[in-house]
Amino acid sequence: MDNEERKNLVLRNSEEIIQEEELEEILKEKDEPRAYVGYETSGPVHLGHWISVRKMLDIQKAGFQPVILWADLHTFLNKKGEEDWIEEMIDYWQATFEALGLDAEYVHGRDFQESDEYFHDLLTMTQKTTINRGERSMQHDLRDKDEVYISQIVYPLMQALDIVHLDLDLAVAGIEQRKIHMLAREQLPKLGYEKPTCLHWPLLSSLAGDGDKMSSSKKNTMFPLHADPERIRDVLEDAYCPQGEVEDNPIIQIANFFIFGADRELEIERKEEYGGDLHYENFEDMAEDFKSGELHPLDLKEAVAEEAVERLEPVRERFKEEPELLQPLEEIGHEKPEYLK
Repeated sequence: MDNEERKNLVLRNSEEIIQEEELEEILKEKDEPRAYVGYETSGPVHLGHWISVRKMLDIQKAGFQPVILWADLHTFLNKKGEEDWIEEMIDYWQATFEALGLDAEYVHGRDFQESDEYFHDLLTMTQKTTINRGERSMQHDLRDKDEVYISQIVYPLMQALDIVHLDLDLAVAGIEQRKIHMLAREQLPKLGYEKPTCLHWPLLSSLAGDGDKMSSSKKNTMFPLHADPERIRDVLEDAYCPQGEVEDNPIIQIANFFIFGADRELEIERKEEYGGDLHYENFEDMAEDFKSGELHPLDLKEAVAEEAVERLEPVRERFKEEPELLQPLEEIGHEKPEYLK
């Protein structure tokens, strides 16, 4: 695979790269560059997280070493849970990622964030960053908060420092993390570090079609990746998917990112009286048929659901082997799936 093919693989299913020429330089100069995603493990791994795993699988295929940061200290500072529970959640998250095939270097934040060097860098960065700038970088997470705590402003500074202390070449995150990455590009050179290259994936639309994004706190907007097959089918059958509308359509997005964007094809099974089966090798043909009305929303939903059920079978098998890994989810109100009852 030449560098142009590697670049295209890194960039597919993404929304933005800052900057493309920096990525080209990384691919040219590094034998095995390092790319990371950091996660607060405060809820179930759901459909919205699967897009990040898919992105890291592409990056892995392009010759990068994937690095997954379990942001235990970040999660605690952001008031998302107590330390012992956070550690149990990390075990559950890592089991899910491994089941999805991600061969990554998994790192706990506390492994390096409590070192003297990191602490001194953090103090230096607090000297160079205004409260207003720190708060602005966290607007996505703080927009519904009545009060903002100092720890929540320290959070983006730590996220910036994670990039250099993990010796990374590419920082990867959802587009909602853009402001934090821009803070990192502004502030890290003031400490003598290079500004990081940043890649952002798009956020998936809520399955409820309410103009929002998927969220683990809103159960009708997503499903956990370890969910029962019947729950996956039911949730996707009820999902927002108006005929002819492609933009902000969650079913269309799932087909784009997780089927065609994973080098797979889509088979639509239909009775002969409804036109017979359809087979799509690319997203464009499928989208065109959906716009024209040739492909009905219910037929698309059923095909996408069956694909999701099949692809997530390794996740269910992992938790059949170790059902205790789901215990911390039950503690916050998520029911045990039927296949474990």
